[in-house]
Amino acid sequence: MKVMKFGGTSVGTPKRMKEVAKLVTKSGEPVFVVLSAMSGTTNSLVEISDYLYKKNPDGANEVINRLEQKYAQHVEELYSAEETKAATREFLRSEFDFLRSFTKELFTSFEEKSIVAQGEIISTNMMVNYMKEQGINAVLLNALDFMRTDKNAEPDPMYIREKLKPILADNEGAQVYLTQGFICRNAYGEIDNLQRGGSDYTASLIGEAINAEEIQIWTDIDGMHNNDPRVVEKTDPVHQLHFEEAAELAYFGAKILHPTCIQPAKYAGIPVRLLNTMDPDAEGTTISNKTEYGKIKAIAAKDNITAIKIKSSRMLLATGFLRKVFEIFESYQTSIDMICTSEVGVSMSIDNSAHLGEIVDELKKYGTVTVDTNMCIVCVVGDLDWSNIGFETLALDALKDIPVRMVSYGGSNYNISFLIREEDKKRALQNLSNTIFYKK
Repeated sequence: MKVMKFGGTSVGTPKRMKEVAKLVTKSGEPVFVVLSAMSGTTNSLVEISDYLYKKNPDGANEVINRLEQKYAQHVEELYSAEETKAATREFLRSEFDFLRSFTKELFTSFEEKSIVAQGEIISTNMMVNYMKEQGINAVLLNALDFMRTDKNAEPDPMYIREKLKPILADNEGAQVYLTQGFICRNAYGEIDNLQRGGSDYTASLIGEAINAEEIQIWTDIDGMHNNDPRVVEKTDPVHQLHFEEAAELAYFGAKILHPTCIQPAKYAGIPVRLLNTMDPDAEGTTISNKTEYGKIKAIAAKDNITAIKIKSSRMLLATGFLRKVFEIFESYQTSIDMICTSEVGVSMSIDNSAHLGEIVDELKKYGTVTVDTNMCIVCVVGDLDWSNIGFETLALDALKDIPVRMVSYGGSNYNISFLIREEDKKRALQNLSNTIFYKK
């Protein structure tokens, strides 16, 4: 069985919902479908929560009414049978009454998760009603019955597998198994969400749990590109990536995929395909444990980076110096992206400057501290094992006219990273594309 996940833009209008229904039934084989909330809905639900936090129930009710009117129009456009329209209207009435109930009582942070979860609950109920109207044997499975995180707020794959197996057995023979992405329960039974990766994470966890043949992530672009199409003049889709290559690209700026969300698929050896709902015949990108040897695949960039340099003559041969430095970052829950060391200093980059002042004050105990802001990490990804002679030279040659603050090579067989100024980002990405992919 294949798992097919559709994001908010893929189900953003009644027309697109109908197209998704055709896509999932095209093969005639049973599929497991994961849906996000319709585009714009989650933002509205977060806005409702924000008004409630601010003790402004009138503001919340205004957004609720606006959202309810929007869905009332969707009902008219999506369904043709009056019976289906009536059933969906009744469902939506109960949903919006539920949202209004929060405006009449004291609001807490726990309620926000319940409010935001309604986006996926609405989209899946509307979709299953449409499928049944079209004569499709579809069954809606409540993600809150089997998706759970543990006490560390991490997914509990064993629990998911054990709960999902009997649910599927009870609904054997369906053509489409439909569920919500993003939402789950936590270890205490409260409504929560998966945060990182959202619905993609749900699809990957379900794929692992049912040992899926393939996991498909459907969005509004045709897979990962070899560079950022918003910045450079020419890009092309990358048709094959190793899981490690995809994770590097996702971490360093490729917004189509969160690096965490494909880990369950990677460990289970299940290929993940990134496909385009607007162009379903496009090849897209396949991510698997296969490597295309000796090939550079793509370039990505990560903005809002801060570089920190600690220079200390005491560092030379000082046992425990790096441990003390890392403990400072750990105490402020700030992760390090890149690191370079020498005999008299160490340079690091971070993407979270929330506690920069406190970190710098602590670091000054151990040496002279220099901070550079408005930096950018440019990442070149592919099979970059050190035995592939010349790859690092090719990348450096492309950046010969651009000041490079740091270079990271050897920490991974799939990545060379360069720290540059944000103002040089566009020129750097274009030069790398011209040199590596298009041989200008």
